[in-house]
Formats: sequence, C-alpha cells, structure tokens
Amino acid sequence: MKSAALYYTGCEDHHYQPHFLDACTLCQRPLAHNSDIFMYRGDTPFCSEECRQEQIEMDEANERKWKLSASKRSSRTKTETPTKETDANKAVRNGTVAVA
Repeated sequence: MKSAALYYTGCEDHHYQPHFLDACTLCQRPLAHNSDIFMYRGDTPFCSEECRQEQIEMDEANERKWKLSASKRSSRTKTETPTKETDANKAVRNGTVAVA
C-alpha cells in the first residue's frame, strides 16, 4: 500500500515539472501557497494587484496598436484602386485563325 501512496503523490518521479501557479507571470516572483494569487484571463497568475494591472495595461496597449494597424491596412486597401487592367483580367486567345 505504501508504493501506491508514493505513486499517487508522485514521489518516485524525481523529475519535477513546474506548475503554472508556482510563479508570477510578470515578475517571476514565487507564489506562496498560503497567500492570495491574483488571476487574469483565466489561468494567468500574478503575485499582486499591481503586477496584474501592469499586464492588463500592456495587453490593452497591444490591442490598441493592433486595431490601429488593422484599420490603417483596411483603409489603404479600400482607397487603392487599380488604374491599369491587369493581364489576368484580359481575355487572350491563342491558336491559329483561318480566314475563308
């Protein structure tokens, strides 16, 4: 029965894999097991409200940049109109023409 308990707790496996709640996502400070953990977007842990707020502000700034660049791209493609007809739009016939 002792081996089953060791297997259950993972004690015989000497390769430790870090858990996502081991450290703050922003500052990498270890998270204490008996202190508050501040979560953001489901599964992103932070050690304090300040770290979480800093991440929120960085995400919002990145989102604003992305939206701004996307709107610039879409406005550029709407205003650009082709002035010359491309070869793909022209109908071309190949072959021999016989005149009677």
